[in-house]
Amino acid sequence: MPDMQDYSNKSLLRFTTTGSVDDGKSTLIGRLLFETNCIFEDQYASIQKTSLRRGQNEVDLSLLLDGLAAEREQGITIDVAYRYFTTPRRKFIIADTPGHEQYTRNMVTGASTAELAIILIDARNGVMTQSKRHGFLVSLLGIPHLIVAVNKMDLVDYSKDVYDSIVEEYSQFSEKLDIHDIVFIPVSALAGDNVVRRSEKTPWYDGHTLLHMLETVHVQADKNLVDFRFPVQYVSRPNLDFRGFAGRIASGTIRPGEEIAVLPSGKTSKVKSIVTFEGEREEAFAGQSVMLTLEDEVDVSRGDMLVRVNNLPQAANTFEAIICWMDEDKLSQNTHYLIKHTTNTTKAFITKILYKIDVNTLHREDAASFELNEIGRVEIKTAQKLFFDSYKQNRATGNFILIDPVTNRTVAAGMIRGVLRSIKEVQSEESSIPRISPNVAWEQGFITRAQWEVRNGHKSAVLWFTGLSGSGKSTVARQVGRELFNRGCRIMSLDGDNVRHGLCGDLGFSARDRSENIRRVGHAARLFFDQGAIAVCTFISPFRQDRTYVRQLFPAGHFIEVFVDCDVDVCKKRDPKGLYKKAETGEIKEFTGVSSPYEKPQKAEVTVDTVTMSVEESVATIIAYLQKNGIIT
Repeated sequence: MPDMQDYSNKSLLRFTTTGSVDDGKSTLIGRLLFETNCIFEDQYASIQKTSLRRGQNEVDLSLLLDGLAAEREQGITIDVAYRYFTTPRRKFIIADTPGHEQYTRNMVTGASTAELAIILIDARNGVMTQSKRHGFLVSLLGIPHLIVAVNKMDLVDYSKDVYDSIVEEYSQFSEKLDIHDIVFIPVSALAGDNVVRRSEKTPWYDGHTLLHMLETVHVQADKNLVDFRFPVQYVSRPNLDFRGFAGRIASGTIRPGEEIAVLPSGKTSKVKSIVTFEGEREEAFAGQSVMLTLEDEVDVSRGDMLVRVNNLPQAANTFEAIICWMDEDKLSQNTHYLIKHTTNTTKAFITKILYKIDVNTLHREDAASFELNEIGRVEIKTAQKLFFDSYKQNRATGNFILIDPVTNRTVAAGMIRGVLRSIKEVQSEESSIPRISPNVAWEQGFITRAQWEVRNGHKSAVLWFTGLSGSGKSTVARQVGRELFNRGCRIMSLDGDNVRHGLCGDLGFSARDRSENIRRVGHAARLFFDQGAIAVCTFISPFRQDRTYVRQLFPAGHFIEVFVDCDVDVCKKRDPKGLYKKAETGEIKEFTGVSSPYEKPQKAEVTVDTVTMSVEESVATIIAYLQKNGIIT
């Protein structure tokens, strides 16, 4: 009994594997299953017999995954194979998806619920078109974590140069994608190198094994626990004294006493109780199937959605979406389909095809229709209003399927981009953005930066502190500024909160406003830099593209990115301003680390880990870098 209790308390990770044909996906998963003792003796005996019949000297572990007879005969993966295994630290559900381009729909299906993806690359062949295609699909599906396993290292003599070349090429490609966490691991699935145990044959690799990454990757922060969405599946009325609304919580959390609204009616009430088979609960969260009772007699039906009063989804019957066409028959704009979204089903029309995406080149192409496995962007109009979030914000309420009403086949899977917008709205926004007049010119200071540097006794520089709220950026930056001041340096401080009281007081916290905030600060720092100062800038600056923009404003070696690294769970515990608590209840929208992503620096000049390092150690590390690189003496 204790063992069952331990098993039920383990966290669960859903992950998918994919790659080009014969890159070793099934062998890798077979190796994981075998070395974690998660296969039965009769299973091993069966694949051993098959391997001998095919003339193989070693047991082909890939046969554990290729379940169909056609797959075993061809030695390829066609269908999505699901397998389950567990280790002392975590439970796993694996979806081994096909590498063939003609099975794109199978990959989309298998990866749709994954929290992590493993893309295998054959070390002999390097980065191929299919490797990039799968990276694009991982990005498209919003899978937050990616492991690129460079497989068959044994066939290239465990060459570090081969591995480094693949890492560099794929890293450059991945910069175009919306993936924030990418890890590279050199492996040999056949020999077991760096799969479960560290390999002595790759002494140049100082990272973790594949299994270690799977066991320790943090996925709780990827779940949307902010936006409470409860699509009602059915109304339970076993007797006159009880009326409950059953369903699965799509996202967010809920507690008795919280005020909710019923969509589409807009009626409000409070949660009276949360009922489960085991009894009433004090709290329920995303993924749990529960029954809610309300304090008031409110009309609620299947297909309605319960949400928090101050945290509403979008509501519309026209929206844009990315779809993957899954049917043998072509998409038709002359007929209607049924759209299944959460627990709601209604008629839908594809009113416009915006473009088709070539998943091999990422180029957009004009299209009059979609054929099997093709992906593109469309406009959809529904007979009834739907309640949704963008797929990027909330996968649970941002996805849907299209059904052929005649054959009842699922013809497409889709991801909602957002509500349709008119060109007038865009033009109105653009007109408010200040432009540089052609009649103004940049004036050089009458005292040059070089002259200021001689006077000051140090070089000009920008120290750009980036990290999550609560990571300790401001604390470390203030101490660095104090140390530089004590050394006689000319410094200027630009703090995230301070600039929003004046320079950026008109900006909000949308992705667009965040970028504009960083743009303004970057140019302000440039002015101080030209006057010979060391500008100490402290900003979350969550988007890598914005930090890159600021970097290019300064000469090489003078922009110093300081990544203040701290796990989001530690930041939440610190929460000095109570912002995480507000964000998790929906009071603060688009909050980095909760409902908006943070893109970690890939090559920061200095990284300080405030979980393991004291403020003094962090300051010393930064000062040592400045001295080593000649900024200060």
